[in-house]
Amino acid sequence: MAAKQGAATQVSPALLDKLNEAIARELQVAIQYMWQHVQWGGVKGFAVKNELKSIGISEMKHAESIAERLFYLGGIPTTKPNPIFVGSTLKEMIARDIEDEANAVKLYKTIIEMARKEGDETTNRLFREILEQEEDHHDTFTTLIEDL
Repeated sequence: MAAKQGAATQVSPALLDKLNEAIARELQVAIQYMWQHVQWGGVKGFAVKNELKSIGISEMKHAESIAERLFYLGGIPTTKPNPIFVGSTLKEMIARDIEDEANAVKLYKTIIEMARKEGDETTNRLFREILEQEEDHHDTFTTLIEDL
């Protein structure tokens, strides 16, 4: 879908598609981390439950911000998350979370570069801010898995 009439910034359909890819990813991990938070117990789980919940909430806020930007640019935000993986052990959960955050970092660097090339400074700035948080999430998960 092309940018809506009246939007000050015109971007490519490819960039709009990447924004929707980012939304699907954010919805996925928001649900994934929240369900991990709900389902995990025990001493080690107790130590990470609140962190999983906090990061899940952060990811939902990312989905909202990206959806608002996409809609402004004339796209329709997806409501379908990427496949959700809860896992059956804490180590399995955190290992998958590390992988998902690494994939986010890669995707968001691509979006930043596309936005920069297309002169879309607002999307560029939004994703630089989100990228910083995703790198922090990745760091948190890689630190957590060290003791599992």
